[in-house]
Amino acid sequence: MSEKRRDDLRNIAIIAHVDHGKTTLVNQLLKQSDTLPEHMNLEDRAMDSNAIERERGITILSKNTAVRYKDTTINILDTPGHADFGGEVERVMHMVDGALLLVDAYEGPMPQTRFVLKKALEAGVKPIVVLNKIDRPGARPKKVLDDVLELFIELGANDELLDFPVVYASALNGTSSYDPDPSTQKETMDPIFDTILKYIPAPIDNSDEPLQFQITMLDWDDYVGRIGVGRIYRGKVKVGDNITVMKRDGSTQNFRVTKLFGYFGLKRNEIKEAKAGDIVAISGINDIYVGETIASADHPEALPLLKIDPPTLQMDFVANDSPFAGREGDQVTPKKLEDRLIRQTRTDVSLKVEPTDQLNAWTVSGRGELHLSILVEELRREGFELQLSRPKVIYREIDGTMCEPFESVQVDTPDEYVGSVIDSLSQRKGEMQNMESTGNGQTRLEFLVPSRGLIGYNNEFMSQTAGYGIMNHTFDSYKPVVKNWEPGRRNG
Repeated sequence: MSEKRRDDLRNIAIIAHVDHGKTTLVNQLLKQSDTLPEHMNLEDRAMDSNAIERERGITILSKNTAVRYKDTTINILDTPGHADFGGEVERVMHMVDGALLLVDAYEGPMPQTRFVLKKALEAGVKPIVVLNKIDRPGARPKKVLDDVLELFIELGANDELLDFPVVYASALNGTSSYDPDPSTQKETMDPIFDTILKYIPAPIDNSDEPLQFQITMLDWDDYVGRIGVGRIYRGKVKVGDNITVMKRDGSTQNFRVTKLFGYFGLKRNEIKEAKAGDIVAISGINDIYVGETIASADHPEALPLLKIDPPTLQMDFVANDSPFAGREGDQVTPKKLEDRLIRQTRTDVSLKVEPTDQLNAWTVSGRGELHLSILVEELRREGFELQLSRPKVIYREIDGTMCEPFESVQVDTPDEYVGSVIDSLSQRKGEMQNMESTGNGQTRLEFLVPSRGLIGYNNEFMSQTAGYGIMNHTFDSYKPVVKNWEPGRRNG
């Protein structure tokens, strides 16, 4: 007997390297579907609600939206492209049945493309490849498509996943087509919508079975407290239901659903009930956590726990106790700083805050420099004054050997700067993995470098390449510690 499916619903994620156009594409999908009122003007990067996200042009937290197309609701999850926020991507893959892999038709697959695609293939979701920025001067869609296919093969994709559909698009202009020739582009996103409906499987409809709902993301609301966001895998849930949460430590806790929210367009709307396949937010329990299962009180059955990537970098955050405290901001007491850091951990599961032996200092661990620098910038804008220690990598003992995090680094630089880049990365104990000419006087270098060797390297790299170099790096793995070496400062 074939499984009953919800043909009126599709769940997809949009994944890509940072800055390949995910959020811009979501904007176009919102504009060109029957979702928003006709009179509504959609601003650029409408999904990025955080001011820092808009300024930096990056997505930090996964965002949910839903659009209507041909009587079908398509739940879309816009994911971060930077590896510091890769844990979000990994968890989102458990909520969806398909993924739009966006690749820049000029740049081709980049380090984070590999990272996000690996997560998608591991989760077994059905991919659709969208070659974006097809109108960009120098775009090479045929070569880039070959590179994408190679990447799929390299990551061990099976025959079914290798048979992926391809759409060519310019998200900025709102055009797409099935042909790599830019002159065939039409001002419509229908090829993307139609490909989603044709290739992405509809969720299984087993709403008559006992409830199973897994928390994949956390949100916070000042009125209702902590909100768990996730997908209903089985059964249905209504406001007022008494259900059980199965905690990470194996214990269970009963609670009553006080509110249910669904997503449509740019809004989170209150709803009365939801069923298998829906992506919803639920409130009513304050200490709910990512990976926990919400189940029927009569048949509590847990789903496998979701893995959360461990932090790799830490810094001490110290409340400002200098004679000049209070000159720049108004949040200067240690208690206020502690409360704010703890509040951050309610929604950011990759962040860890621990007290130190100083009353006004806390050790904050995160996924990388960008992760921590964004937190510092948020605190500064909110009026906090704080002192920071130098970042330190987090060592781990694996099978009796002390190990440190290593990163995979990809550099694109004009040919004349190749020598100085190789020299500086070698001094930072980097090992060259690959070097190739990409044409137009450019060379691509690939290195494996200890994370501590990359701290503060960005400014030096930009000086070495006169601002023309592009560097991307992503966490690779923990390897034995490089002995008798400590990266030092060059300029005082």
